[in-house]
Amino acid sequence: MEQIYDALNNAPNVHKPIMENDRVSVFDARIKPGEKAAMHTHPDHIVYVFNDGKLKLSPSKGKTQEMDLKAGQTIWMDAISHAAENLGKNDAHFLVVELKE
Repeated sequence: MEQIYDALNNAPNVHKPIMENDRVSVFDARIKPGEKAAMHTHPDHIVYVFNDGKLKLSPSKGKTQEMDLKAGQTIWMDAISHAAENLGKNDAHFLVVELKE
């Protein structure tokens, strides 16, 4: 439960809660063109991409990466603390499903 609150507390401009139970936290994430999401943490999670875009992920540890995203793409992501920036011309829009232990 604390993980979704980390994303909501540290990047509230991006994360909007949809539902939560004892197994998952689900939220809508939307980053406007040029907008940034401050450093925040996710446990292991799945991301469903709603529209094409380009995102820069800057993890707290490791190498920054740029991701070309395609509508309908589903991505598995291990637990991570990262900041994000929309490098594209459209909103970057995702459904994020965080797994709980």
